[in-house]
Amino acid sequence: MRFSTSDVASELGGDLVGPDVGVDGVSIDSRTLLPGQLFVPIVAERDGHEFIPSALEAGAPAYLTARPPVGATAVVVADTGRALLRLGEVARARLAGGVVGITGSVGKTTTKELLRHCLASSFPVGASESSFNNELGLPLTLCNVPDDARWVVLEMGARGVGHIRRLAAVARPDVGIVTSVAMAHVEFFGDLEGVARAKSELVAALPETGVAVLNFDDPRVARMAAISPCPVLGYAVEADAEVRAEDVVVDAELRPRFRLRSPWGDGEVRLALRGPQQVPNALAAAATALWCGVGTEAVVQALSEVTGPPLRMEVHRSEAGPVLVVDCYNANPASTEAALCSLAALPASRRVAVLGLMAELGPETEAEHRRLRLLAERLGIEVVGYRTDLYGGARVDDVPSAVALLRELGPGDAALVKGSRVARLEEVARAYGEAAGVQSLLPAASTAGTSMRRLSSP
Repeated sequence: MRFSTSDVASELGGDLVGPDVGVDGVSIDSRTLLPGQLFVPIVAERDGHEFIPSALEAGAPAYLTARPPVGATAVVVADTGRALLRLGEVARARLAGGVVGITGSVGKTTTKELLRHCLASSFPVGASESSFNNELGLPLTLCNVPDDARWVVLEMGARGVGHIRRLAAVARPDVGIVTSVAMAHVEFFGDLEGVARAKSELVAALPETGVAVLNFDDPRVARMAAISPCPVLGYAVEADAEVRAEDVVVDAELRPRFRLRSPWGDGEVRLALRGPQQVPNALAAAATALWCGVGTEAVVQALSEVTGPPLRMEVHRSEAGPVLVVDCYNANPASTEAALCSLAALPASRRVAVLGLMAELGPETEAEHRRLRLLAERLGIEVVGYRTDLYGGARVDDVPSAVALLRELGPGDAALVKGSRVARLEEVARAYGEAAGVQSLLPAASTAGTSMRRLSSP
């Protein structure tokens, strides 16, 4: 989205220093800045003002600053972080199209990608990169969407009550999707009811002309219908809802297929994504896209084309080793339970789960790790803790030990590697690929969960 620096200064109540120039989009990272973008230095672990010279060298025509300008064109403001949020509001006001907001304990990013693909089959679309969903990532997305975008799809995360309300004030969503309320990052919310209150802020912020798209299989999400100021569109696998999945089947590669039922028409959906937990995500995307005017055939086709991001439910096979499921982008009780159920669905003589810490569970930490161990036992899965005793029983403490364990397994076995980002289990997956010659595991693991952490929230 294009701005002039004089307009930026006027909208932000800042002072323009230097010639009035045009900018096209916004960046907060001098390493990834595209020529023409406005540089916004954020004060966090490091002071972004240190990188203004680098941003200018990379092609930024101008920058915001809360410090004395260092040349070129600057807009001086009191607080660059607040200024970025305000720029998001300005960009939202200039959009000719609508905004979809997505929140929930699990499934936000996958639902966003599915919906983006569905909408893009019929409209110009913008969407959050990766998991850019907080007070930095959301306004960046709004400032960088194409000028002709008919729909913009935004993730909305929160690390406390009130966060989504603030994001919704910037984004002013027309559609709000709530995927789930689960035991994820609960230490920031107190308990599950606190999580529900935080996620419901998206529904409460919707206009009367919009729609709330709610997961009716989740009772806490379904109850949000009572506070919606606009019509509600429910989706479900088990519950009664307008958009449903029937005859769900998961193949030997963990890819689900189902019959989509909706007021706009029915269709046979075959997902490239893996795990039965992807079915509700696909339903959320389908319900929203259909409401937005995408045809049923286009929705079914788009859903079948989306593949998962790195480290999320990857299935790797080799001639001499086990089927290996790598799902270590992050972990919480809901996603770990889903991954264990997926592992149990694989034909295997022996099933082993190498599980790292599930972080940010507060006082529920011990109970939830114990509950997942007991679930695994009921499913016939051996649990081995990676650098943690919280699961009880067997444990390995380093990458070589974990790789040795996996290499004990044969072609008739199956294994899962899963944990929160802090566990760094992608190092185990990569090292196993090198040792066992599994080519699909050899590329370097993604670092999005670390370098981009400040751009996302739960």
